[in-house]
Amino acid sequence: MNNSLCLGVVLAGGLSSRMGQDKALLPRKGKLTPRNSSMLDFSKQLLSDVGINDIIISGKNHGLADKVHQMGPLGGIYSVIEKYQPKALLILPVDLPLMTQQTLAQLKRIGEVSNKACYFHDNYLPLYLPVNAFVERFFSSHFTQKLITESSNNETMNKGPSIRSLLNQLPSEVIKPNNSLALFNANTPQQWREAQTQFDSPRKSYV
Repeated sequence: MNNSLCLGVVLAGGLSSRMGQDKALLPRKGKLTPRNSSMLDFSKQLLSDVGINDIIISGKNHGLADKVHQMGPLGGIYSVIEKYQPKALLILPVDLPLMTQQTLAQLKRIGEVSNKACYFHDNYLPLYLPVNAFVERFFSSHFTQKLITESSNNETMNKGPSIRSLLNQLPSEVIKPNNSLALFNANTPQQWREAQTQFDSPRKSYV
């Protein structure tokens, strides 16, 4: 799996505090979804459906534990890059229950053609991320050196940088989704109930 051309990553390491239960284990039921599928299963299947052969689950309860704790999504991304040394990542959070294969494939295709970080307007995740010199420099500055320094002093790192701060330092492509409903985020029980009403509805684009 090392040096994979494009590695799929499901971000499933959050605390799910607003949901009140592990979002990765929420049942993703629908006519087109296999029986007993969870959001984690659904997310992995989406990555597989767009041609990703190697998929990593980021999060200690379901897969790869963060090398640096309590550093948010970038902590998980950093850990995957450090362990697997991929050429690029297609990163999908586990809380997008209305994401479609077509929308994710749109992101992957444009990212690969442009060879730039690629994300949807007003949504930093999902993200296509080439692992280039810009990315390596960012993580070296924000993670590697701090990890060495603070580990030697037996200190705990503060909250990590945002994905926005990473993207501000990269060549990037911001695109309009072919289906903006696919980016609906379910972080609370109410949002989850709203998403469930759409599972078997015809997909529409709300811009």
